[in-house]
Amino acid sequence: MAFSLEQRTEEINRVTWWGLVVNLLLSVIKILGGIIGQSQSLVADGLHSLSDLASDAMVLVAAKHAGEEADDDHPYGHGRFETLATVGLGLFLVLVALGIAYDAAHRIFDENVQTVPHPFTLAIAMFSILANEGLYHLTHRVGVRINSKMLIANAWHHRSDAVSSIVVLVGIAGAELGIPILDPVAAIIVALMIAKIGYDLGYHSMRELVDTALDPEIVEQIKTKILENEEVLEMHMLRTRRMGHTALVDVHILVQPKLSVSEGHHISEDVERSLKESFDEINDVTVHIDPENDERETRSGSLPMRSELIISLYREWSDVPELKAIDDITLHYLEGKITVEATVPLSVLKSINEAEALQTKFRQICLRVNVVGDASLRFH
Repeated sequence: MAFSLEQRTEEINRVTWWGLVVNLLLSVIKILGGIIGQSQSLVADGLHSLSDLASDAMVLVAAKHAGEEADDDHPYGHGRFETLATVGLGLFLVLVALGIAYDAAHRIFDENVQTVPHPFTLAIAMFSILANEGLYHLTHRVGVRINSKMLIANAWHHRSDAVSSIVVLVGIAGAELGIPILDPVAAIIVALMIAKIGYDLGYHSMRELVDTALDPEIVEQIKTKILENEEVLEMHMLRTRRMGHTALVDVHILVQPKLSVSEGHHISEDVERSLKESFDEINDVTVHIDPENDERETRSGSLPMRSELIISLYREWSDVPELKAIDDITLHYLEGKITVEATVPLSVLKSINEAEALQTKFRQICLRVNVVGDASLRFH
């Protein structure tokens, strides 16, 4: 199901405000509970929840900008605000992981900070685990539904808080059982897991910022869909990139070389429509119509434009009275030359038998212009 920008913004705001309120509540409970219950790990976990508040604020700001329609300054929309926010959240997770690891290592080597917390801190840690795991599932589900990497990144941030609360739970229980080192060892293992998550999120979003192509399997599916159009003979120069939750595609397609401009445009619109209907994430398609494969054939870019060529042609035709009645000229720029097709009223002929001779003369005269590769004259 495709969501409009307004719907996506509403979904992101709704689930993020839930996270913000819950994390504010958890921060207060864990910090106060840790101080009263003499659990330094619970206080640290409360500070971790405060970091979630910062990430939620980043998501809300990014969603506001990403939900804006395209404008003159951002003709492709504002999707990259999501990408930048995802990079920031990925970095945030790595920093949180480093903080957890540093604190754990400090507790391993400094016995003076190893205290036995009050038993009620176990209940607070358990409540934190359940609350953050709930936020993870809620946020992740919405992120997947609306295809928002930013929300998915924030969901993992919620889970990192749940995991750190598990570490706190194990540490408190270990301290109660006389094994205080269990907490810091587990914290270091979890910190590595969180750092890996943050790295993956940041890495993939950075690839998007430098316009990395879509996944190879998606690109192959796009190629297949384009070539399903019977009017598309070949395709080349297919380029794809992401823009936040959307994808952009541009491609060159080869069609019959002498189609009308309107038919070529109609084919390009059909290709665009089929891609948008088949891939929800694609919202912008640019189709370049080619009469020949410009990767293989001689380029025609150096050939004269129509106005310049017509002057040269009329100069050559001036000595043939019948050719002054030409009323339509079609030019085909193919294989580095120009093919000239012209029409003239049948009434210019005194006899139908003169038609072939005039056609031959027309072709010979046109070929005097060195950029012309072929020419034909028709009567109507």
